[in-house]
Amino acid sequence: MLWDMDGTLVDTEPYWISTEYELAAKYGGTWSDEHALSLVGNDLIESGRYIREHMGIDVEPSQIVEELLDGVVAAVEQQVPWCPGAVELLADLRAEGVPCGLVTMSYRRFVAPILAALPPDTFDVVVTGDTVSRGKPHPEPYLKGAALLGVEPGEVLAVEDSNTGVRSAVAAGCTVLVVPNHVPVLEGERRIFRNSLAGMRAEDLRHLR
Repeated sequence: MLWDMDGTLVDTEPYWISTEYELAAKYGGTWSDEHALSLVGNDLIESGRYIREHMGIDVEPSQIVEELLDGVVAAVEQQVPWCPGAVELLADLRAEGVPCGLVTMSYRRFVAPILAALPPDTFDVVVTGDTVSRGKPHPEPYLKGAALLGVEPGEVLAVEDSNTGVRSAVAAGCTVLVVPNHVPVLEGERRIFRNSLAGMRAEDLRHLR
């Protein structure tokens, strides 16, 4: 099983959006919730390019990414905002011996404090945005996650909350458990929709395929 992080495991999108507004204020740019939500699930450097253009600031995309990470890392170190049912489901999967991986476009330094708040054996593999050459919606992140788990993508259930992430997982060949959070997700092939992970157990996932 392969998990997305932002919006699926942890509800960090408000942290990202707040930091984006702070960036706009710092550099004299303009921003909106519409622009912010359009970045949900995206590769970070692509988001940096988008922010530079649409925020109207003269800052390199790589610096934008680093400043965003500074903000969200600081927020997560204060409080990890777990999505309902996610930690409990992961614990049940671990107890049932189901291999799990994390596939996120966030960089390792942001992922680290979240992983530190979980039992050390929660994820067997971790794929971050700074370890792939092409981020979501390209299939590379999920293809890499499946390969590291030693399974075929068609045998994998992915958990996602955004169109960008779902497109990546489906393109890789995974079936996707879609739990929309801040943005609606389009219907499509190999997509199973649920409103929440709350109350879900490992046994329930066997009946989704």
